[in-house]
Amino acid sequence: MRVLMVSDVYFPRINGVSTAIQTYRETLAAHGVDVSLVAPDYGDGSREAWIARVPARPVPRDPEDRLARWGALRRAVRAALAQGCDLVHVQTPFLAHYAGLGAARRARLPVIATYHTLFEEYLQHYAPFVPAAWLRGAARRFSRAQCNALDAVIVPSRAIHRRLVDYGVRAPLHILPTGIPLGRFATAGGPGGGADFRRRHGIAAGRPVALYVGRVAHEKNLEFLLDAIALARESLPDILLLVAGEGPALADLRSTVDERGLHGHVQFLGYLERQRELPECYAAADLFVFASRTETQGLVLLEAMAAGLPVVALSAMGTADILDVRRGARVPDDNPSSFALAVVHLLRNEALRRQLSREAREHAAAWADERLAGRLAELYRQILASGGRSAADAGNAEGRP
Repeated sequence: MRVLMVSDVYFPRINGVSTAIQTYRETLAAHGVDVSLVAPDYGDGSREAWIARVPARPVPRDPEDRLARWGALRRAVRAALAQGCDLVHVQTPFLAHYAGLGAARRARLPVIATYHTLFEEYLQHYAPFVPAAWLRGAARRFSRAQCNALDAVIVPSRAIHRRLVDYGVRAPLHILPTGIPLGRFATAGGPGGGADFRRRHGIAAGRPVALYVGRVAHEKNLEFLLDAIALARESLPDILLLVAGEGPALADLRSTVDERGLHGHVQFLGYLERQRELPECYAAADLFVFASRTETQGLVLLEAMAAGLPVVALSAMGTADILDVRRGARVPDDNPSSFALAVVHLLRNEALRRQLSREAREHAAAWADERLAGRLAELYRQILASGGRSAADAGNAEGRP
């Protein structure tokens, strides 16, 4: 089976979508699925035979992203389909959605998408002067229209399934999380990796370290973590929060750290290379902290758990599927005081951290990438067997952004 994925983002742009596509590519082959990809060109010279890179321009006020040129994107998708394809899998809801949908309908191929991002919860952070109610309504209508144009939609959690049903999505919805490469994180950087990481970054061997990994963006609720660390340092004066990642809120967050006198308690690491540096970073920490209320799944929680890190996190939206069984994690009330108490309690209790570490590794095993890749391959086959959308719908094939 040959599947074409179409996306508005991929590495070197680091986010959950890029990680998911890479995981699919690496694991689906064992299940008889050959994956190719159409994605923007970031001008870094990277070339891989399975990826068709499309000329793109920088997105204003967002230097991490690129906007593919519409005509070139449509031509690239058509050319990829001409080389042979059984199904189109769209990964993002921007130009990639319309290019993938339009080409698939013309070729009378099934087209599905993964719903990675809950825009209803994000837009208010980027358009603060627009009434929140209007933004929520627009986001719901946008998602409903896109999803109902597809043959099926993959959602990574039960919460997102419920939300799309509430939107009025009628296309078949399949709950299928993205898997994680357990082997990469289970060894957590190899022997001595954590100690080496601490030495390289000037972190004392016995210093209590809490770690956040992810995009440094307003919707990740990082101000909440700063509030919690400020409270936790009253009990643990040498506590350190590591922030691994970059994003549009980085400058604001650095300013807040300076204004609040937290510069000795918060260390920004930037993006970390995923094969070695990131596992070593997990190994160097004592626990993982996460306060986002808008995740569709929360892959970094599973990475941390696979590395044996106890987790302190808010259970909201997609993270509830991971956290609500309370294995390997503590889920405090949604306020900085309760969060800080949970962090301090864990950092002071080595025996409890060891217990939660064992639970975390066992719990993360349910999200192994090989296991979930098999479920995705089976879903592809079910959609192909059902014939996807009828040929009568091909008259609506011309996708428009």
